[in-house]
Amino acid sequence: MKNVKIISTILFYITRIVAILYILVTIYALVSLVTGWSYITRDDGENFAVCYPFTETRFLLGENNWNYKIFEFLIPIGAYGIFFLLVSNVFNAFKQPKLFTEYGVKQLKWFCLANIFVPLIIILFALIFTGNIEDGLEWAGVIHFFLGVFAYFLYSIFKQGFNLQNEQDLYI
Repeated sequence: MKNVKIISTILFYITRIVAILYILVTIYALVSLVTGWSYITRDDGENFAVCYPFTETRFLLGENNWNYKIFEFLIPIGAYGIFFLLVSNVFNAFKQPKLFTEYGVKQLKWFCLANIFVPLIIILFALIFTGNIEDGLEWAGVIHFFLGVFAYFLYSIFKQGFNLQNEQDLYI
C-alpha cells in the first residue's frame, strides 16, 4: 500500500500542474482572442494564431471564426484542464490514509460522469455550431467514454468498500 501512496502522490502533483497549465492556457487564449493581444491572423484572415506572450512565435493555431474558436478551441482546451483537475483529485483520494472514504467515492463519481458525458456534449455542440468536428475529436470522445466506464467500475468498487468499511466500523 505504501507504493500506491507514493505513486499517487507523484501523479497527483503532476496532474495538478498539468491542470493548472491547461486552465492558464485557456484563460490566456481567451484574453488573446478577445483583446487581440499576441494574436495574429494569417492566410488572408482564414486562420489565426495565438502567440507566446510578448513574441511573434505561434503557440496555438485555428480557424478564424467564432464558432470554431469557442466550440472547437476554447471549450476543449478548458475541458482538458477540468479533466486533469478531476484526475488529480482521484490521485489525491488514493494518497489518503484511508482508501475507502466518502471523498474518494465522490471524486471517482465526478471523474466517471465527466468522462462519459462531457466529451459527448462538447462533440454535439461542435457539430451543431460548426457543422463538423476537428480531426481526432471523435476518437478522443470514444476514449473518454471507455475511461468513464472503467472509472464507473472503480466507483462501484469504492462505494461498496466504503459501505462495508462503515458497517464494520459500526460493529466494533
